[in-house]
Amino acid sequence: MWTLPISRNGIDKNTGAGDENHSLIELRSVVKNYKTAVGDFPALKSVDLHIQAGEFVGVIGKSGSGKSTLLNMITGIDRPTSGEVFVNKTAVHEMNENRMARWRGKNLGIVFQFFQLLPTISIIENIMLPMDFCRTYPMREREKRAMELLDMVELADHAYKLPTALSGGQQQRVAIARALANDPPIVIADEPTGNLDSKTADSVFQLFKGLVEQGKTIIVVTHDSGLAKRTQRTALIADGEIVNEYVAKAMPSLSPAQLLEASRIAKVQHFEPGSMIISEGMDANTFYIVSKGNVEVILPRKDQSDVIVVQLGPGKYFGEMEFFHDRRNKASIRASEYTPVEVLAIGYDQLNALLGKSEVMRDALKQAADRHEQENVQKRSET
Repeated sequence: MWTLPISRNGIDKNTGAGDENHSLIELRSVVKNYKTAVGDFPALKSVDLHIQAGEFVGVIGKSGSGKSTLLNMITGIDRPTSGEVFVNKTAVHEMNENRMARWRGKNLGIVFQFFQLLPTISIIENIMLPMDFCRTYPMREREKRAMELLDMVELADHAYKLPTALSGGQQQRVAIARALANDPPIVIADEPTGNLDSKTADSVFQLFKGLVEQGKTIIVVTHDSGLAKRTQRTALIADGEIVNEYVAKAMPSLSPAQLLEASRIAKVQHFEPGSMIISEGMDANTFYIVSKGNVEVILPRKDQSDVIVVQLGPGKYFGEMEFFHDRRNKASIRASEYTPVEVLAIGYDQLNALLGKSEVMRDALKQAADRHEQENVQKRSET
């Protein structure tokens, strides 16, 4: 287990939680257009993104989808054409260049695909550079802290070697140690395993996981969906837009373009705690995906209170039985009595058109509908 030598970011190391009501990173309707010879190119299209303190988030998408532009918005390397970017309560989109560099050095640790270590100075000097620039530690403490960070990534024995004496995996671990030099609350890694073998890539992800457990917020940009699945959340970018993560969980067999289409057509609906969403026996015309809170599937019992069959949380869905079987609700579904609920609603006509483009997703949803139908019949026989 890698343990940070010092933590000063105000986040609970045990829970990885900060202020529950405050997004550490927030993008609001961010648009970024680049001017080209043939006109403006929209790299990001009205992107909204909220990341809480202590989260481990994977950002995936094809080349040219907008991943790097998204990172540039968060780090302040580039400015949005319109919209707002807040990082740790700072309005990044309003900062001038003079303030930006020092702010970035204290608040963000950035890990690059190609390490970006200075080749003519030692490993330990590379790690001390951010401290020298931001003056976050007294001069006499910097070498000691750099050595503690190298010890954390198990490279203390190489402290006074040049970067070229280390393997690619070792250099990437040094780059991570350097990113942590000023103890930033946020670490952003751009394709950090792109040039590493699978075993070394795994060790890097294990390091990130350990940092999250100690309270850091980690954002990893990768083209490897397998690695992205090891994060707590995944933000999929397609054509400059972020796919709704709950649509992606509910319908994983859709292509990125199809997921983006589903995200666009899904209508957000809100329900108060304990309120009914659908009632048994009523006509059904909508497929629902839970995006916030929990819903309860309930069945009636003769001369007794209704029984809660199952609870469905974010990323789970309902309404698929009625879509494939008969168009009447087979159970009542209500919001949990404890918290409000948000669902994404897709009409059956739109769902049918969407599934017409993906037989794999249609088959998967049909199998789920058949299975849930059998479970419904069994539960009724038991009540």
